[in-house]
Amino acid sequence: MSPVVPSLPAAALPWRHAVLAVAVMAIWGSNFVVMKAGLAHLPPLFFAALRFLFVVAPVIFFVKRPAVRWRDLAAYGVLIGVGQFGILFFALDGYISPGLASLVIQTQVFFTIGLAMMLSGERLRPLQWVALALAAAGLVVIARHTDAQTSVTGLLLTLAAAASWACANIVTQRAGRVDMVAYVVWSALFAVPPLFALAFALEGPAAMWRGLQEADAATWGTVAWQSVGNSLFGYAAWGWLLARHPAALVSPMALLVPVFGLASSALWLGEDMPFWKLAATALVLGGLALNLAAPFLRRRAQS
Repeated sequence: MSPVVPSLPAAALPWRHAVLAVAVMAIWGSNFVVMKAGLAHLPPLFFAALRFLFVVAPVIFFVKRPAVRWRDLAAYGVLIGVGQFGILFFALDGYISPGLASLVIQTQVFFTIGLAMMLSGERLRPLQWVALALAAAGLVVIARHTDAQTSVTGLLLTLAAAASWACANIVTQRAGRVDMVAYVVWSALFAVPPLFALAFALEGPAAMWRGLQEADAATWGTVAWQSVGNSLFGYAAWGWLLARHPAALVSPMALLVPVFGLASSALWLGEDMPFWKLAATALVLGGLALNLAAPFLRRRAQS
């Protein structure tokens, strides 16, 4: 079945909580530029392995293992570590710009809905078809404007990362309400070994050692930002907000992630923002927003 969305809340977030939500979105959005910076010296799979290594250590000694099955932790760790970030880092290493990656990865919403419906047998509703069509049109616009910064390969890799994220969402949904920080930390145990193994096999020990030798303070700063800022602080703050407010009030803030991603890439990396890119952004975000609003519109029509 489609994700359950609570009834539209009447109140707004308190301003301090709204600022915290925007700060998390700024961290998650600008994180794509941080990834690109880290890839200047570190091979992508090795970079991903280091990211999850420092999510595990030393935090795992201070958080209790969540009350979920080991196989769910393993599945989530592999899907997020290797499937989402391993592929995404590889895509960002010359195949897609950070700004567009922050936009395309949000298609995980549609992959998640599709997987949930496949498991339940439910069909898409008319507004969801329109939302999907809008987002797909945005992806077509991107595919038709490949250049030195973005290729079809990069687009396909980022879509694969989004699909893996969607599979991880289904695993998380099966786990129920858990401490997401503990869940992320313990599941990272299962992301580290395959990422190091893939880095060793595909990138080679020479490239890994060279990356360590060339890494400077800024490079290690990107690793720390990935581990502490993006994973630990981001999930802790997001979980704190969801524990205090209806999901329908908090979740729309996620639409700001690609806004911050595109803006930070344009500001710090000089990513061009031609009309076609703005049009693609409007289409994808429009589809995401319509999908988010669909349950509210349907309930109003039925009332």
